Amino acid sequence: MLPAPVMQIAQEEFLNYRNSGMSVMEMSHRGGYFQEILDRSLINIRKLLNIPDSYEVIFCSGGATAQFTSIPMNLLDENETAAYSLTGVWSNKAYQEAKRFYPNVVSIFDGKLSNFSEIPELTDLSIPKNSKYAYITSNNTIYGTRYSRFPKLSIPLIADMTSDILSRELDVSSFGVIFAGAQKNIGPSGLSICIIRKDLLHERKSAIPVILDWRVTAKAGSLYNTPPTYSIYMAGLVFEWLLEMGGLSSIEKINEKKASLVYNALDESEFYRTFVPQANRSIMNVVFHLKDSNLDSKFVEESEKYGLIGLKGYRDVGGMRASIYNAMPLEGVERLVSFLKDFEKRWA
Repeated sequence: MLPAPVMQIAQEEFLNYRNSGMSVMEMSHRGGYFQEILDRSLINIRKLLNIPDSYEVIFCSGGATAQFTSIPMNLLDENETAAYSLTGVWSNKAYQEAKRFYPNVVSIFDGKLSNFSEIPELTDLSIPKNSKYAYITSNNTIYGTRYSRFPKLSIPLIADMTSDILSRELDVSSFGVIFAGAQKNIGPSGLSICIIRKDLLHERKSAIPVILDWRVTAKAGSLYNTPPTYSIYMAGLVFEWLLEMGGLSSIEKINEKKASLVYNALDESEFYRTFVPQANRSIMNVVFHLKDSNLDSKFVEESEKYGLIGLKGYRDVGGMRASIYNAMPLEGVERLVSFLKDFEKRWA
């Protein structure tokens, strides 16, 4: 979901952005109108995350998957290694992509052994000493897990925060790089955001594709090539909405309340099952199963009639998944809880 107030502003400005006579989709990325949109968006994401001046923020074309290649290419030289924590599909994809170009990267945790229900406690002792960085996925949409606490390491920590960025307060200085695709909590797809500690933006021994080179994008102010202008505009509106909501401390409290409502309803029931330990539970993606999987299709069918869309779980996991990102209102979660209880009464 996107916040309704954001969609309303976008609707009002769609044909004529602030008396420019143009839609944002029509204007040049080199023009003054878009530069103002870009500048304001960068200022506001810095404000939301309290990003230190020692970090660069860049907007990149494409989703977070493009960064699976950019990260090792920007941070590793030939024969160097890095440590990957495999807590789900996306961290495994990032690991496999890194290994294609840098075969010495290693896995330090493989969640397959626990059906990806566990999140490891990473320390310097669990990471090979010659590793240039450690890589994690902060929230796993498919399995409903997250890092409730982030590791404190002596090497740069790289975090894919695509599905929980801006959902909770964060100490950016604990990370070397944070990156996220926009399509979960920020705005439309096609945009990714990278927050990079500036000392990591140094020249590499090996040449890398220019479009993947963070230094080039940073030096050009995210305008080396034509960026996804409308996605940046929408992201900027979301940043403003979050600030008006009171910032990340306020949205985190709302998110915790929403997640607690759903988890409490599931925990009190013998009709539904959750497999994620409480300490690892995501507050963005609540994954659960019906005790009788034969009722899955009926559950999805009736939930859609009840106005609840997209509850079917990921194909490799099955069951159900309630994604309750920032823009999901409390009323939507209350409606889900009401449906859970009603469905159980009729089918238990």
